Amino acid sequence: MPAPEADCHSRKANFKFNYKHEEARRRRNEISVELRKARKDEQLLKRRNLNIGKESQSSVSESDHSLLSSIDEIVTGMKSLDETIRLQATQTCRKMLSREKSPPIDNMIQRGIVPLCVEFLDYHHNTALQFEAAWALTNVASGTSEQTLVVVKHGAIPKLVALLKSGSPNVAEQAVWALGNIAGDGAMARDLVLGTDAMPLLLELIKPDTSITFTRNIVWTLSNLCRNKNPPPPFDVVRTALPVLNRLLSNSDKDILADACWALSYLTDGPNDKIQAVVDCGVIPKLVQLLGSTEVTVLTPALRSVGNIVTGNDAQTDAIIQAGGLQYLGLLLQHHRLNIVKEAAWTISNITAGNMEQIQEVINAALLPPLIHVLECGDFKSQKEAAWAVTNLTSGGSVQQLAQLVQLGVLGPFCNLLEAKDWKTIIVVLDGLSNICSAAEKMGEVDRVAIMIEEVGGLDKLEALQHHEVEQVYQKATAMIDTFFSEPEAQESTLATPTIADGQLEFKTTETAQSGFNF
Repeated sequence: MPAPEADCHSRKANFKFNYKHEEARRRRNEISVELRKARKDEQLLKRRNLNIGKESQSSVSESDHSLLSSIDEIVTGMKSLDETIRLQATQTCRKMLSREKSPPIDNMIQRGIVPLCVEFLDYHHNTALQFEAAWALTNVASGTSEQTLVVVKHGAIPKLVALLKSGSPNVAEQAVWALGNIAGDGAMARDLVLGTDAMPLLLELIKPDTSITFTRNIVWTLSNLCRNKNPPPPFDVVRTALPVLNRLLSNSDKDILADACWALSYLTDGPNDKIQAVVDCGVIPKLVQLLGSTEVTVLTPALRSVGNIVTGNDAQTDAIIQAGGLQYLGLLLQHHRLNIVKEAAWTISNITAGNMEQIQEVINAALLPPLIHVLECGDFKSQKEAAWAVTNLTSGGSVQQLAQLVQLGVLGPFCNLLEAKDWKTIIVVLDGLSNICSAAEKMGEVDRVAIMIEEVGGLDKLEALQHHEVEQVYQKATAMIDTFFSEPEAQESTLATPTIADGQLEFKTTETAQSGFNF
């Protein structure tokens, strides 16, 4: 068996630095995968523009043969030199692609409608034809990656971008929608759209007199242009949307608010310089206020954005604290939606990974009792994030701050997680318990804390972990037992004789003689 990973004494002496606070902040891509991928349907990547009413629904039950023959008739009509016939055929094509159930996208691609529709985007003398063609392409691009790629390969992107300048609002809006579906397909398609200078044209379309439905489509498309991480979009391009996104956070429409927040959540999911650009544009007070939204569709991306910001440096974290974010986070720990509780706990874990002043702000905002409640009663994903919040606090907090945590009853629910199936969570808890014991040892209180841990069943669980299949787990558990639960050695000379203060044992060392301490 390899030697224990660190000498006990050096580990105890440096317990605060197990997670140096800047490194302790857990960016979204470094934590549990489910947080990053959480509910991909929370924001739709692609949307079809359905027919309003029941037009063309009667043909849903057509046989394959009659469907293909009717598609052939449509293609023939779209190739007609008669503009009226061409428009009618293209409209029929659009209606067929706009069926609510089972639109025949592949069949229509195979029959060659995509290049025809792309060609019609150039018919500037016939905006009705442009509109129908753009709508048809929107719905082809709402399908699979393969179907979207057909639209891209036939050169639709630059033509759709050109239509953003159309004098017809209907045509411009449909072009926005089609580009949103293409950008929603992934990083490559997104960058092709951004590479054709779509961003400034989209931003120009958001005016005070732009209709609500049109604005919704633009903001949704903007969010897709900010989306995806491998690779992320060119930041110098997408950051130009920040002033507009800041203005949109004052909108009262929940769909506009939600997609503006999603865009900000993507832009903050990265290094500190990107977070700083978002902070500098002035969104933080509005984002924090949206943590009080009763609309889960708005709250989710607002919380995601705030959570990303506090993965940044101390100043970026302070900006959220100063805007009143902690009060909202305390309420969100009690939310009825489990994923909101989980993300709130993750956000708090990144604040407790900060400096002592930030940890004190968390304590002052009375976040520890609801956090301990999540540790005790939450679903496992939320418990795991709460455990990180506790361990980060024990890593960077003062001895007094750790004492408050213990006095609030953290040890019972914390020790219960030593029985988790996820070994990485067990490691987090072991590190937190080790930090608490190290702090107690400095104060000459280690025996009392060891008894408290034993009373809540923690020692039994530690002993069981000595047989754990993961080497790191049994090494840490064994080291803890040897260091804190074995026969006491002679007291170190730095510890004074215990005195009684307010009925509690109080130990003082030269290090903390002025401030005093008791568990």
